[in-house]
Amino acid sequence: MTSPAPVTRAYRRLSVEERRTQLLAAALTLFAHRPPDEISLDDVAGAAGVSRPLVYRYFPGGKQQLYETALRSAADELELCFAEPTAGPPTGRLARVLDRYLVFVDEHDAGFSALLRGGSVAETSRTTAIVDEVRRAAAEHVLVHLGVTRPGLRLRMMVRTWIAAVEAASLIWLDEGKQPPSDELRDWLVDHLIALLAATAATDEETASAVKDLLAREVPGGPVGRLARGAGPVVSGAEHLL
Repeated sequence: MTSPAPVTRAYRRLSVEERRTQLLAAALTLFAHRPPDEISLDDVAGAAGVSRPLVYRYFPGGKQQLYETALRSAADELELCFAEPTAGPPTGRLARVLDRYLVFVDEHDAGFSALLRGGSVAETSRTTAIVDEVRRAAAEHVLVHLGVTRPGLRLRMMVRTWIAAVEAASLIWLDEGKQPPSDELRDWLVDHLIALLAATAATDEETASAVKDLLAREVPGGPVGRLARGAGPVVSGAEHLL
């Protein structure tokens, strides 16, 4: 009896775009969890199951070009975290944005840390510009949720200050083994924003107007109410200073 012929799988050559996507995906996975200085083209080639010359064919600028392309892709993904419908209480929207942001930080831990701390040999004016672009996009989204379209200097500075605090807290969170739990960190960061808004509103009419509008859209069980109830006993001892 004749044995059946072995079944062979047809080999499909990847298109240029498919191959580039494959290499970029491999690079993104590596850069997400290891500092760029520790990754070589051989590492990327090995992760993608291809040869080093093939990586060069698609990224003739070598590791620097591959890193910048991967960073651009990660930045685009991070910017998507900020997109949130402008409906419902503003602090609830920002809490959901922070939830997505912290998931991104968690999934890109070492790469995120290396990127924001700087000092890498892969850092250039182009990589710095990509990171700054993400920060500007984040600030614009925050202002949208605050209902401000043309912010003045004080309000712009306050929002950028909060974004810097979020970045710093994220790095410390990674250093501390991702503690406290991300939901506690999220609530604390929302509280920071509320406190910064209140402090800025005391001396800036535009911010005071934005806070008044925000309070009108909040609900009793939301972050603003929770912070007010918690802070009330703490600041009650300041009555003699008024």
